[in-house]
Amino acid sequence: MIIEPVVGNIGCVLPKTGFLESLRKLTKSYNIILIFDEVMTGFRVAYGGAQACFGVTPDMTCLGKVIGGGLPVGAYGGKKEIMSMVSPEGPVYQAGTLSGNPLAMTAGIETLKILSKKNTYKNLEKTVTLFEKGLVEAARKAGVKTKFYRAGTMFCTYFTDTEVFDYKTAKTSDTSRFSKFFSGMLKRGINLAPSQFEAGFISTAHTEKDIEKTAKAAYESLLEVK
Repeated sequence: MIIEPVVGNIGCVLPKTGFLESLRKLTKSYNIILIFDEVMTGFRVAYGGAQACFGVTPDMTCLGKVIGGGLPVGAYGGKKEIMSMVSPEGPVYQAGTLSGNPLAMTAGIETLKILSKKNTYKNLEKTVTLFEKGLVEAARKAGVKTKFYRAGTMFCTYFTDTEVFDYKTAKTSDTSRFSKFFSGMLKRGINLAPSQFEAGFISTAHTEKDIEKTAKAAYESLLEVK
């Protein structure tokens, strides 16, 4: 069973209360391997990923380039009985041209050093909370109906007044309005992901000044959308 604990390929869809816990219980009862795809959520939702945030431990975890600060890096890990099946200890052969690439590995180590510093996630939470308040308030003042969701530093604003909890509800979003919003933000120097159904992320590089500029640009852009 492979699942994104927070769905990122349609924006940012949070798991309903008890869903991940029930899935973990079900897979254990039927002896099914539970794999968390944390390519998006890893280190963005929390230092321990979504599994640490929601308190659900999978059998295996997949991680992506966030490990290397953007460089092409991928990793997977899991329980000892599973990982011991991988060569050279076990019969499953896994290798690649860039496996263990020195540049990517160095970038990964340095990224983890930065993220593990004291107050890194505390400061990130402060920044993303300001960001959330700014965008929600901008939509309210502009009179445009939106739904904002986030998990840690991962976020998405949907142009809908319907609660988004799956693909069907995400598709209620007004993509034409998002397109106008995207263009308005870009005109004001804010480069968002160009798709309504793509997640955004706050990083340690963003400052309070950046957030204020973004909130102001969002309000002005939303007035144009209206």
